[in-house]
Amino acid sequence: MNLSKRILIKISGESLMGNTSFGLDFKTLSYIANEIKEVVKEKHQICLIIGGGNIYRGNKGAAEGIDRSTSDYMGMLATVINALSMQSALEKINVPTRVQTAISMSQIAEPYIRRKAVRHLEKNRIVIFAAGTGNPFFTTDTAAALRASEMNCSMIIKATKVDGIYDKDPLMNKDAIFYDKISYIEALSKNLRVMDSTAISLAKESKIPIIINNLNVKNFILNAIRNVGKFSKIS
Repeated sequence: MNLSKRILIKISGESLMGNTSFGLDFKTLSYIANEIKEVVKEKHQICLIIGGGNIYRGNKGAAEGIDRSTSDYMGMLATVINALSMQSALEKINVPTRVQTAISMSQIAEPYIRRKAVRHLEKNRIVIFAAGTGNPFFTTDTAAALRASEMNCSMIIKATKVDGIYDKDPLMNKDAIFYDKISYIEALSKNLRVMDSTAISLAKESKIPIIINNLNVKNFILNAIRNVGKFSKIS
């Protein structure tokens, strides 16, 4: 198997809201599903991780007084809702998909088993990893780096609302500086917050490059794979 054809895509939960203020926008779900289908047509094997911020954020709940571990588990459940929604959107357009959860919930998804996930990928099924790492205090960014390492992915694509990495929020600061390429060490030392430090460190250890690009640009996944268009790369 050509492992260069295996990639992991990380999508924030907020991206699934579209123009709404909470929950799921089904037009956005359909758009992302069709973007993924175009990649599948080119025989790439796709791992997918979706955050849960459109429904619940563990750290925000903890700040409001909920026990941190409990709050993080609630956030993990939000990612399962998003994973099932994306599975439905993909299967609606005839893309075979499996959801695996880090927390056992056998009535609705498979438990995470590495060898089984690899087998799904080899059979050209999308695998959506839900419930983060299954542990509190770890983000879905860290889960993305962990699963990418376990699956021997050639890259991580993190799709966001901006077209790459800036030294400060480009939506709020017109003088924000854009980084097209940056090292893992620079990303950590500059504290750019594009991904949490644990995720970047793990990607560094596994030598997996991280691509940051704009989810709203047509062919945002294929562009990253083909090295075209505007995006940032951590390597």
